Amino acid sequence: MSAIDNNNMSDAKSLLDRGSEAVTRRAAMVATIGVGYAAAVLPEMAQAAAISTSGAGLVEGEVMVNVAGFDVPVYRSMPAGAGPFPVVLVLSEIFGVHEHIADLTRRFAQLGYMALAPELFMRQGDAQGYAVMADLMKEVVNKVPDAQVLQDLDAVVAWAGANGGDVARLAVTGFCWGGRQTWLYAAHQPKVKAAVAWYGRLVGERSARTPKQPVDIAAQLQAPVLGLYGGADQGIGLDTVAQMQAALAAAKGNASAQASEFVVFDDAPHAFHADYRPSYREAAAKAGWTQCVAWFKKNGV
Repeated sequence: MSAIDNNNMSDAKSLLDRGSEAVTRRAAMVATIGVGYAAAVLPEMAQAAAISTSGAGLVEGEVMVNVAGFDVPVYRSMPAGAGPFPVVLVLSEIFGVHEHIADLTRRFAQLGYMALAPELFMRQGDAQGYAVMADLMKEVVNKVPDAQVLQDLDAVVAWAGANGGDVARLAVTGFCWGGRQTWLYAAHQPKVKAAVAWYGRLVGERSARTPKQPVDIAAQLQAPVLGLYGGADQGIGLDTVAQMQAALAAAKGNASAQASEFVVFDDAPHAFHADYRPSYREAAAKAGWTQCVAWFKKNGV
């Protein structure tokens, strides 16, 4: 296993207890994104009470965005009625766009946003269908190149602009794997006005698939990033948060880097916002959500 695969497996172990590997893949196969939960998380769900957000007053469901001839499924939620609406990209954990991520889009839509959660693993496989964590990482997650993710997100932004979204007011937020991608996209897309990264990896090995880590792109940020991290995260150490803070401070000529901030919730583990799992910490999750929305508003989204 490569060093990069080890990085991703460390994140995965923070997300799930190894006992979850016993569930059959068939148990969570779904016909569409945003419906049902990923197979890998089903054993834990009995220990948690997932939040369910009403879709009243919303337009929601799956749409397809064509990217160089490939249709990328995207779960969209937005207010019913006339737009244009500010746009939030919602980037998933390693499990893909399952019910929890769809619910997050509804939460943003209830606040007046067009929220879009693209299924960024689709070319490599069905992330929701794997019950064995090692297989999910090996066969899907570890095959996804950052360049593909950035291209897909650019296409989703263009689609949003043509379908009722105001991409002059664009934000991105992501969780775990999606948190790392949030940092990278904030350095890539000049239309992004605000970004919030929830416990995304900050440092790691480089490869052709992952040529840069967030710590490498501090000076290229095009939007301020709010990092929401757990002080008790066993996969993403506070030493790496300190490294990222140092990189941001060193990027003195970059206003977005200078405006970026971290909030560390001292006793919170990895995935403290995942209300469908026992890692959920209500106080930290609610505080983080409030800070996320405030960050968007502060930066014009």
